[in-house]
Amino acid sequence: MALLDDVKSELTALEGDSPAAIKAQAAAMIRFGGGLRPVQNTYVIQASFTSPDAAQWLRDTIRAVYGHEADVNHITRQTPNGVIEQYVVLVTRGVAALALQTGLLDRRKQPVHGLPADIVNGSIAQIKAAWRGAFLTRGSLSDPGKASYMEIVCPTEEAAMALCGAARRLGISAKHRQLRSSERVTLKDPDAIERMLKLMGAPRSAREWTGKRSDGEARGKANRLANFDDANMRRSAKAAAEASEKVQHAFEVLGDNIPDNLRQAGQLRIEHVDKSLEELGKLADPQITKDAIAGRIRRLLQLAEKTEKARALKG
Repeated sequence: MALLDDVKSELTALEGDSPAAIKAQAAAMIRFGGGLRPVQNTYVIQASFTSPDAAQWLRDTIRAVYGHEADVNHITRQTPNGVIEQYVVLVTRGVAALALQTGLLDRRKQPVHGLPADIVNGSIAQIKAAWRGAFLTRGSLSDPGKASYMEIVCPTEEAAMALCGAARRLGISAKHRQLRSSERVTLKDPDAIERMLKLMGAPRSAREWTGKRSDGEARGKANRLANFDDANMRRSAKAAAEASEKVQHAFEVLGDNIPDNLRQAGQLRIEHVDKSLEELGKLADPQITKDAIAGRIRRLLQLAEKTEKARALKG
């Protein structure tokens, strides 16, 4: 969670956006955070966040840009997985006017189930801002070293489709999927995730996420190689022990009727169970290759097997 918090803090600290982009971010935050909610015989606008910085940014923007009062309520809930803190931005006055201004309602005062058309068809700056607002509200990011993903939980299928379309305009492929009755938009390609973080306005976090992910992958690769080497060593040791037993049996079968070169190879195998074939070849006098010593041990075992079969037939 620490890296995700850092990303959201960097995004809320972004400055220099155009008025249209600021409105696009605010509209996305309200849309993905909750939107219009019926309360008794009226409506309120609310948006829930896990980031206090995001909640404060939206409250300040609603006041400064749209001219409406908004409050932030801090809510703490106890769950089986621990305490969850939420920061809820609440607007109770001028709700209809703000809903029209932010695109929650269209010009006919009908609910908009996706993102407002002027954002979807707007500038690239608005598209980036909409993704930034959605991520600040319902975004998650994989920890470095784990399977890469960036995901946003969407309020409706229309909102998910609009977010996918916005990603395409940024040259990024995002996947829409349903999971546990919720609509989600997911990025899994590490390069796409890094690029989206930069486009949203979090280049520092993008570098940190990529760096930690690379470190994690390097450690994982090293661990896999170490485990692979250990497995190879165990297999080699087992094979050497079995070969030594077979050579010992061959010596018992053949007795003195063993060619000197085969006897030397077999003796080396018995005396140096922990050595590789290459190492046995270097111990031979004169030195020979691992293929040569492997061939001599193989011929020794074949000679013993042939001798055993011949004795069996005679018996």
